[in-house]
Amino acid sequence: MSGELRAAAVERCASVVGLAQELIRLPSRGGIDDYGPVLGVLEGWLTDRALPHRRLHDDKGGLVGLVVEIAGGRPGPWWALDACVDTAPFGDEAAWSFPPTAGDVVEGWLRGRGAADSKLAASMFCHIAADLQPRAAELQGGLAVLLDVDEHTGGFGSARAYLADPQAARPAGVVIGYPGLEDLVVGGRGLWRAVISVHAPSGHSGSSRTVVGGISRAARLVHLLDATDLPGVRADDATGFPLPPKLSVTAFHSGQGFSVTPDLCELNVDVRTTPGFDAHDAETLVRKAVAELDAELPAPRPTGITPVASWPPFRLAPHEQPAAAVLNAAAAEGLTVRAKTAGPSNIGNLLAGEGIPATAGFGPAHEGLHGIDERAHLAELPQVYAVYHRAVLDLLQAL
Repeated sequence: MSGELRAAAVERCASVVGLAQELIRLPSRGGIDDYGPVLGVLEGWLTDRALPHRRLHDDKGGLVGLVVEIAGGRPGPWWALDACVDTAPFGDEAAWSFPPTAGDVVEGWLRGRGAADSKLAASMFCHIAADLQPRAAELQGGLAVLLDVDEHTGGFGSARAYLADPQAARPAGVVIGYPGLEDLVVGGRGLWRAVISVHAPSGHSGSSRTVVGGISRAARLVHLLDATDLPGVRADDATGFPLPPKLSVTAFHSGQGFSVTPDLCELNVDVRTTPGFDAHDAETLVRKAVAELDAELPAPRPTGITPVASWPPFRLAPHEQPAAAVLNAAAAEGLTVRAKTAGPSNIGNLLAGEGIPATAGFGPAHEGLHGIDERAHLAELPQVYAVYHRAVLDLLQAL
C-alpha cells in the first residue's frame, strides 16, 4: 500500500499544481476581492469530476465557501479537510520580484499569493476527494472538504456556516491545510480581545489650563498594561501547555489636527490565553489596569471596555485523532514531523469551542507567507500528498 500511495501521489502532483496555478492567478484577498471567480474554478473542477459539492452562505446570504462531501458506504464518523482559498493582501507590490498573481513554477517553486497559504492545500484536498470517490462504498463514515473564503478576514464564515448547516454531518475532527514540512500544529493559544475607550475632558492645546487629554490617559493605560505581570509556563501544569499568555496593545486611535486635546482615545487589546490563564483571567487583568488608571487620573467618564472576541486555547496529544493519523502517516513516509503548539490562533480555536479537535500546519516548505514573494517548494509535494491521503484512509478505516 505504501508504494501504491507514493506512486499515486507522484502521478497526481502535476494536476494538483495545475489547479493551484489557476487559483493563484485569480486574486482573492480577504475582504478585498470578489470570491466568485476563484470558487467558480473550483466548482468547475469538481463538477467535471462528478464530485458532490455545494455552496456555503453566511447568515446574511453571502458566499463564504464550498463543501465537498464523500459519503462512505459503512457507518462511522465524518472527518473534514479544510483549506482557505482567500489570501492575505499583496502589500507593497513594487517590493515583489514577480507579480503576486504569477501562478508560475520557477526552479521548483510555485510562486504567487496563496501558493503557501493555502491554495496548494485546497487543490491537494480536492484531488484526495477525487481519489476517494471511486472507493466510497468501502469507507467508514465520510469525508468533507471545506474550501474557505472567509479565513483571512478573521470571520471564519465558512467554518461557521459548515457547522451550522443542518445538511452537513458534524465532523469528529478537522485537518487544516497549512504549509510547513517539519511541524504539525496540534494546539494554539486562545484569545480575548477588547476595545478600550479612554475618556478625558477636551480642551485647546494652547490653553493656560492644564488638561490631561485622552491620549495622555491612554498612554498611561498602555504603560500599566505593559507592566502587568503575566504567569509563565508552569512545570506542574497538568495540561502540559508549553506557551505562556501574552498581552499586546495592537491599535491606538485618537485626535485630529494640532489645536485640540481629544476627549476620547480607543485602544485595541489582544490577550493570548492558555488553559491556566483563560478569558476570564484576561478580562480581570485588563479591568484591574483600567480601575488603576481611573483612580490615578480621574476623568468625567469611566474608561469603557467592550469585549469583541474570545476563543479558547486548544491542544491535542499526539495520540489523539486526527493528530495521530497525520503523524503516523508522516512517519510511514519517512518524515520526522513534530507536534507543535502555536502562538497564533487559527480555525482550530473556533473548532475547539465547538468541541471538535483539529490540527493545522503540515505542508510543503514555503517562503514569504503573508509577505512579499510568497512561494511553495514543490519537491516535497508528493510526500505531503501521500501523507494526507494515508491519514484520510486511516481515519476512514480504509487501510
